[in-house]
Amino acid sequence: MTEEEQLNAIRERIDAIDEQIQELINQRAAAVQEVARIKQANGGDPVFYRPEREAQVLRQVKARNRGPLDAEEMARIFREIMSACLALEQPMKVAFLGPEGTFTQAAALKHFGHSVTTVPIGSIGDIFQEVEAGNCNYGVVPVENSTEGVISHTLDMFLNSPLKICGEVALRIHHNLLSNASSLQEVRRVYSHQQSLAQCRGWLDRHLPNAERIAVGSNAEAAAMVRDDPGSAAIGSEAASEIYGLSVLASNIEDEPENTTRFLIVGKQQVPPSGKDKTSLLISTKNEVGGLLRLLRPLAEHNVSMSRIESRPSRRGMWDYVFFIDVEGHSEDKSVKSALSVLEREASMYRLLGSYPKAVL
Repeated sequence: MTEEEQLNAIRERIDAIDEQIQELINQRAAAVQEVARIKQANGGDPVFYRPEREAQVLRQVKARNRGPLDAEEMARIFREIMSACLALEQPMKVAFLGPEGTFTQAAALKHFGHSVTTVPIGSIGDIFQEVEAGNCNYGVVPVENSTEGVISHTLDMFLNSPLKICGEVALRIHHNLLSNASSLQEVRRVYSHQQSLAQCRGWLDRHLPNAERIAVGSNAEAAAMVRDDPGSAAIGSEAASEIYGLSVLASNIEDEPENTTRFLIVGKQQVPPSGKDKTSLLISTKNEVGGLLRLLRPLAEHNVSMSRIESRPSRRGMWDYVFFIDVEGHSEDKSVKSALSVLEREASMYRLLGSYPKAVL
């Protein structure tokens, strides 16, 4: 058999496999539509998006994967299939920190897939308001960066918002220098969000020590500002370079190669256990000796692991603070439930912000 005959035989096999895949995807979509019909027949306000169910499916996809495709890549493929099927049940609108081309939009698409409608919103506060008002089903907001730490404004919004945390996304952040300049020597100004400027401080010191650094609302806004100014550059994503017609003068200019930002999914629903979950709390105590220790002791006594704690001014009085805490497990897990019950009695203020699946992708 000649090489061409061998290749043609393989191509025919690929075509047959593609046909089977397409048929199975449509069978899955039809099954999802049947689920929607059952939910709608029962009346009320049916919940179509189930974060815990999606997390379980993606974990199963990764666990049973045998290659040659990487497990993460296989999960991303299933993420898009699930996104397309969910759109048959309920077309969803997801608010993100705009404009188009931000890392927050990338996080939204990573979590929900590309079959949702992403809606650019001008500020973190407005994202909360859009979801609270029902104009968007969910919102995606940044909460912490591995290099620069917590995004304070996001935490502050939970002080007064009734929204729940429904999920999380971890996104590796790769910064690029975008411009219509022909070389670094032409760049006199660098626009970016203040977090990105901080994450690229070392690179900028080495390569553009004399360029003015100007903080703006988002990296996408920066990209839009510099497209008609060849003496300027913006720090942003590859997506932003495509959207705003800019060239990439330098790639991966972040100082820390493992630079990662964590985003939260905010919505109105409480999420059932998925098997691998986190719980986020907002608590406060009187400003007295041992106050915080008394709040944290129930976690240790019930073997509940605390993965994060941040303090923020409560805005109720001078030197009065609230604490944002993440613990391992779901609020319905026996040990977590027992610990939280004690903590709620001890705290002067207690809010369960949500239990949700740990990031799968």
